[in-house]
Amino acid sequence: MGTIKTIVGEHVEWRSQILKLAKADIIKTYSGAALGWSWALVRPVIMISVFWFAFTYGLRGGKPIEGFPFILWMIPGFISWFYMSDMLTQGAGCIRKYKFLVTKMKFPVSTIPTFMSMSKLAIHLVLMCIVVFIFVITGHFPDVYWLQLPFYMLCMIAFFTAWALFASLLAAMSVDFLNLVKSVTQAIFWLSGIMWDINRINSPKIQFIMHFNPVTYVATGYRNCFIYKVWFWEQADRLAIFVIVLIVMIILALWAYKKLIKEIPDVL
Repeated sequence: MGTIKTIVGEHVEWRSQILKLAKADIIKTYSGAALGWSWALVRPVIMISVFWFAFTYGLRGGKPIEGFPFILWMIPGFISWFYMSDMLTQGAGCIRKYKFLVTKMKFPVSTIPTFMSMSKLAIHLVLMCIVVFIFVITGHFPDVYWLQLPFYMLCMIAFFTAWALFASLLAAMSVDFLNLVKSVTQAIFWLSGIMWDINRINSPKIQFIMHFNPVTYVATGYRNCFIYKVWFWEQADRLAIFVIVLIVMIILALWAYKKLIKEIPDVL
């Protein structure tokens, strides 16, 4: 409880600086490029276009899912992946990236993953507006199921901010851990149902195991809003599993903070 109190207190005390640094992180990411902020959209558009072409005209033969064209089925889960993948890799490296805040300014370490998450969330919100626009212009107008989007977004933010705190502390102590995270991120992408429908898995045991993956839960949740039209409480078992995984992740983050916080400035 003492660790929780410390972290919450640091966030309250430094709240204005957290917002400023989140904005600065966005600016820093795209500054110096001729297209500037446009790169936040160019990368997703290129990747979505490539995967859509490969799966529509190659691997899948253009088969629709739940009556939706594959491109529309793919977009919600794929857009959520951009935030999650950034938090997996850049979140894990955020303390090393901003080590000057720790070594020179004595900035509270626990807040660095938070403003990193807020920075990536801002880009995610812009991309989600584009997703909504695409669905509307293709004749799929908002309905009550879209009201779940903030819930799944909150689940995503909570887990991956906790992950970033845990992973960034370990990565600050050992660059090998950061390299390991970067190495397995691509595997997580292909194993999490971003590009394929996990509901078509015939084995109940494998489906059950898949639900312990928070990436799968969030990507499927986004598709529940746009495609499957399912309320989150109708899948109470999946929600319960996600909550358990989230609690475990928070406990790990608190443990890492308590054990490593005093050593981080010296290591960096």
